[in-house]
Amino acid sequence: MTSRGQILAAARRLIDRDGWEQLSIRKLAAEIGVGATTLYHHVQDKEDLLFLLIHEAGEQVPHPDLPDEPGERIVVAAMTIHDALAAWPWAAEVLTTDGFIARLGDSALGLVEVIVAAAIQRGCTPDQAVHVFRGIWYYTVGEILVRSHSARRRESNQPVYRDALFGSLDPAKLPHLASLGERWAALAARDTYSDGLRALVNGLLAQGGCAAPQVP
Repeated sequence: MTSRGQILAAARRLIDRDGWEQLSIRKLAAEIGVGATTLYHHVQDKEDLLFLLIHEAGEQVPHPDLPDEPGERIVVAAMTIHDALAAWPWAAEVLTTDGFIARLGDSALGLVEVIVAAAIQRGCTPDQAVHVFRGIWYYTVGEILVRSHSARRRESNQPVYRDALFGSLDPAKLPHLASLGERWAALAARDTYSDGLRALVNGLLAQGGCAAPQVP
């Protein structure tokens, strides 16, 4: 008998080896040594398999101690989401599909609940709280995808365009970029997610009309 645990473990091996894009039910069946029909008793298709993997990984994410201040609570919850996705960045790509949130388990949804509830506590309406989460989600996923794609290009010896230098630019046309020159690559490589997150949270809450002190 093939168990769901065996299937998910084999799928993780294939993703680690070949990338999630190359995963297929046929390849997974060959990896386990069964027919593809056997797998369809456990999973509907590739998308269903990927969400089962994300659900399993999400259930293992430890929930952090949450501070009392709502804005800082949002930051801590968002940082937890970010760190989890950084460990398996392929999931960020899968989760860009519409309606992904309905496929998450209780543990992952608990972090979404923290963000929405904290925004409402700060004075946002429920509708505004959803917009707060969406803004944080877009920022977080974008940061993860840019970094993971750049890392993959480096690993495959492909050019990383962020590393291109601006030394050849015409200062008369693009003075600020030209002046940055060789410093651009180092500056762009800095991990500024947490600083940007706090600025974003403050801005989103202020835009929502939530009156409270800014997140330090």
